[in-house]
Amino acid sequence: MKPFLLLSIRAEDAAADNEYSSFLALGGLAEDQLRRTRLEQHPLGPVDLREWSGILLGGGPFNFSDADDLKSPVQRRVEADLQALLDQVIPAGFPFLGACYGIGALGHHEGAVIDRRFGEPVGAVRITLTEAGQADPLFGALPVSFDAFTGHKEAISVLPAHAVQLATSAHCPVQAFRIGPSAYATQFHPELDMAGLRTRTKVYKHAGYFDPDQAEAIQEQAARHDVSSAPIVLQGFVRRYGQVMAGAEATR
Repeated sequence: MKPFLLLSIRAEDAAADNEYSSFLALGGLAEDQLRRTRLEQHPLGPVDLREWSGILLGGGPFNFSDADDLKSPVQRRVEADLQALLDQVIPAGFPFLGACYGIGALGHHEGAVIDRRFGEPVGAVRITLTEAGQADPLFGALPVSFDAFTGHKEAISVLPAHAVQLATSAHCPVQAFRIGPSAYATQFHPELDMAGLRTRTKVYKHAGYFDPDQAEAIQEQAARHDVSSAPIVLQGFVRRYGQVMAGAEATR
């Protein structure tokens, strides 16, 4: 199987390393099957899609809805790198799965409206599949309703007409969508378990996601929820596209 490429934007080593470990563990991947590039450290550069089974994009503190004059040079460069990459990915129908910041990247590329109306606090949220989600080859393996961890300041409020909405929640209308056959994005975190949530609440305690004094209470509340269904999306993505790309390579 060709490796998957994980793109990260987290500047803090503890959060970036935990994210990589989470994608490995919950995706059922070995280290040689998942290569990481930290976009906050250096430009992405050319990506030859033929070298990869698929591309994963994690979350982080950047927001597409930030005012342009408030974005750092790194944030603007990361956005440009991702939009150029998606210029390749979408026409090729190449496998892509973005989580949290990844839904903003794919949504921005495809013309979605992204704003601050539907942010959600850090913690567990009840996600419900749409009819299209229940029929989707990845999301159809999930229960119709399940819990997953979220925590975001911005969200998609309006999808473009060509997008397929896959999931929603009570306070965030777009929890997941698909573009074409193989480009997916989730607002929730399919790679995040309770251990990862503890790490991220510690790292981002003063990043404006929650009152720092509430960090322990957030962890206690989150621990009461079973989020074990959410990684089914990640696991299905790995199985489906790892197998497809390996099969295509074997027939050349």
